Amino acid sequence: MSSKDRYNIFPSRMAQTTMKARLKGAQTGHNLLKKKADALAIRFRSILKKIIDTKTLMGDVMKLAAFSLAEAKFSMSGDFTQVVIQSVSKAQIKIRTKRDNVAGVILPSFDSFNDGGDTFELTGLGRGGMQLQKLRRNYGEALKTLIDLATLQTSFRILDDVIKITNRRVNAIEHVIIPKITRTITYIVSELDEMEREEFYRLKKVQEKKKQIRVLREKARAELIEQGLLDEAEEEAPNILDDAQRDDDILF
Repeated sequence: MSSKDRYNIFPSRMAQTTMKARLKGAQTGHNLLKKKADALAIRFRSILKKIIDTKTLMGDVMKLAAFSLAEAKFSMSGDFTQVVIQSVSKAQIKIRTKRDNVAGVILPSFDSFNDGGDTFELTGLGRGGMQLQKLRRNYGEALKTLIDLATLQTSFRILDDVIKITNRRVNAIEHVIIPKITRTITYIVSELDEMEREEFYRLKKVQEKKKQIRVLREKARAELIEQGLLDEAEEEAPNILDDAQRDDDILF
């Protein structure tokens, strides 16, 4: 296993515990981001459907408003645009912004309101008043539809960017981070198992070495007894470092 496929970490029990905690956190984060992406995708498709419907409605509303403008010009026998512009001192329709929270994503919402009353309410008293009121009503509907479309378009672009970022994070966690952590845990477990096998082999060799030393010691003692240099009744001084020479357990 290449070191690029896993995290460069010293294999130990603490490292194994840490990586397992990181794996659990990555899996939890992946699940949460997946749910967030699904919620945003549902809202995204809903907004897309509303945009299509609003654009279709916008075409019909603007067509009706254009016909109303032509009727008003015909009934008033000329262009009244300059009269309306001269009577307007400030904007009557203003926009206020609201915020909508969708799975942690702030989406703006635009709302129109009338500020300042009607500055050209006397326009059209001589002739064409009915057509002018119809014109104002139709263009008011067109403006409201346009503001709704602006809200949908802005939310659409924000959600599109956020969904792309969220999907990249989900794919990075799923295909890069979690497999890398999993390979790291596998590496740590294999190294710890290898260390345990080495330790078992070392202890086994130590036991065999002690057994060989004990056999040689007994053989040397037997030779000394045969040569008469050592009385068989004499006991050899115990070796405190020898595991074979142990005191009995004392039970209280």
